[in-house]
Amino acid sequence: MNRASSRRVGGELLDGGVETLQNTCVRAQQPNPDEVRFRLRHLARLRRVRDRIDREYAQPLDVQALARGVNMSAGHLSREFRLAYGESPYAYLLTRRVERAMALLRRGDMTVTEVCFAVGSSSLGTFSTRFTELVGVPPSTYRRMASEATAGMPSCVSKQVTRPVRSRPRSTGERQPA
Repeated sequence: MNRASSRRVGGELLDGGVETLQNTCVRAQQPNPDEVRFRLRHLARLRRVRDRIDREYAQPLDVQALARGVNMSAGHLSREFRLAYGESPYAYLLTRRVERAMALLRRGDMTVTEVCFAVGSSSLGTFSTRFTELVGVPPSTYRRMASEATAGMPSCVSKQVTRPVRSRPRSTGERQPA
């Protein structure tokens, strides 16, 4: 073996060939099976939180209670949930509540106050503010407009078309208007 073309990598004496070095790099990039299992269990816990929010959106939920349900701290749950789903658990809960409120308001047989309490909000003012932030119009205006806009449309289509979209903050460091 030519001494100039051989070297030690990780305690192994390797031939200077590129193929041997590539094989070593491929082995080093393979994920650890324990790490993969841990990450999958972690994602399953986050999915349980999301499913619980979807199921119990009308109940009084807070991040502390959600975190206790999956044996995490509230801060860790918020960070990991945001990484996995793009928004905090609280923002996700508010979006679900507004989404459900939109469906109830489109039906037209409930007042805004009844809808507010039916979706789990405890304050009409806060509900109206959050609804307006996400949808762009106050709930009373939405109720009047929705019956005309979705007339003749199947409910599954109207839900998709009218789904609220939370605007993302700018990444340039500029302050958002309050």
